Amino acid sequence: MKANYLVVGTNDLEASVNFYDSLFEKTELTKVRETDRMTFWHCEHFVFSVAIPFDKEPATNGNGTMIGINVESVDEVKRLYNKVLELGGTCEGKPDQRDSSNYSAYVRDLDRNKLCFYTWTA
Repeated sequence: MKANYLVVGTNDLEASVNFYDSLFEKTELTKVRETDRMTFWHCEHFVFSVAIPFDKEPATNGNGTMIGINVESVDEVKRLYNKVLELGGTCEGKPDQRDSSNYSAYVRDLDRNKLCFYTWTA
């Protein structure tokens, strides 16, 4: 089993789309579709989306909820971490070797959704 898509909520679709467009500009994710409440980026086996919640209630981030994004290198972890900070996101854990096999960094996007960029190092 593997995950094939992910949706994070937003209260400001335009700002969130600008954030993720910039974050994903040097990755394999490409924006493929936009609607009045949702935008989609796609690569070979994965879709990432931001959306205004369907129930029209405010989007909230989940305490304990985190999205892990596996990238190809330590340098890419660092680049994406720095890009999030440049775009107005916040640090939740600087890039570092977490254990013998995982190098990762933790951030929050503009809506405070928690993301982890990681790569296997073992």
